Amino acid sequence: MLVKGRSRERKGVSVKQCNIVPFPSRKTALEFFSGIGLARAGMQKVGVQTIWANDVDETKCALYEAQWGSSDLVCKNVFDVDPGAVPTADIAWASSPCTDLSLAGKRNGLVEGRESNAFFGFADVIAGMGDRKPRALILENVCGLASSHDGMDFRIVVETFNELGYSVDALELNARRWLPQSRPRMFVVGLLNPLGGGEVDSSLRPDKLAWIHSDESLVTHVTPLPAFPDLKSGGFMKLAEKLPDDDPRWWSDERVCAFAKSLSENQRSRFDRLMKSRRVVARTAYRRTRNGVPVWELRDDDIAGCLRTARGGSSKQAVAFLGKGKARIRWMTGLEYARLQGAGTFNIAQFTESQVHYAFGDAVAVPAVSWLMRAAVLPALGGASDEVVLREAL
Repeated sequence: MLVKGRSRERKGVSVKQCNIVPFPSRKTALEFFSGIGLARAGMQKVGVQTIWANDVDETKCALYEAQWGSSDLVCKNVFDVDPGAVPTADIAWASSPCTDLSLAGKRNGLVEGRESNAFFGFADVIAGMGDRKPRALILENVCGLASSHDGMDFRIVVETFNELGYSVDALELNARRWLPQSRPRMFVVGLLNPLGGGEVDSSLRPDKLAWIHSDESLVTHVTPLPAFPDLKSGGFMKLAEKLPDDDPRWWSDERVCAFAKSLSENQRSRFDRLMKSRRVVARTAYRRTRNGVPVWELRDDDIAGCLRTARGGSSKQAVAFLGKGKARIRWMTGLEYARLQGAGTFNIAQFTESQVHYAFGDAVAVPAVSWLMRAAVLPALGGASDEVVLREAL
């Protein structure tokens, strides 16, 4: 151990007199609607320790426990959570249900929605914590929250945060800035003691979010943000799992032919062009319904479409390997789902493909969480590391 004011030599290496300067203690977090814990993974990468998590879905809880253990997880409905049993922490993260807010859903909204109204259960827990409430709240959801009920649901979120004592900023981040997946999501950041002085940048604060900063009835702040990466133009081919030729997950020739026949004229032209190319490329495809007829639509870029909760065939993506006169197609694998969320080393071996598709399709991208924490949360909390710096004495 190094002691201030002393020096020593070891194996010819001199250690000069040092001052031990501790960083602020490690920040802690609560993870509401934790799913499989990808928000935890993103926060962990910037030194934030999750000390409590909650979800109601048994499949997601099982995947969470396989990765993180069960000691921090409370698997129950958020409306049944006792605020007094929730530990004190610096941050509360909430990836609340998007079912009633998504453009792909019925859009019953935040108040009337059977699942998305769980947001209010989260708010009740925070309110019930009283003086112990976290210094920062983050709500992650689909961008449809911004337009749901003509923006009224978004206003309700901001007003609820304000009533709890938090100033609000809101950002739209696409996982495509870090990963080969197009996955835009909105993040509402509430802070008890915000750092303002930033500028409204339409790249991350489009009009559907930025209006809150000009509404004098709302308490908001504009976080000064660092530079952010451009949207990726490719990368899926490198990430795609390379299966052996005899793997049973490859579709039969008959199914590949049916896939090709379902394509529109423009889509078929794209398919044929890629199949005739000199190198093999990987392209993702979604099944859509056009004029009442199911068809396949193939992306033209090296980017995956937005992962979804795979509760039906139209929610699952296929992966087509095209080139050198051949076409091989299969469903996207669970490992590819994990990699596309920035969690390629996640423990999924004991779970079925459908369980992995379901859980990862409903999760948040790990690097988006890490960037948001570094850029918009931790600066207002005073840092995240519990390491010590050995600084040479002047």
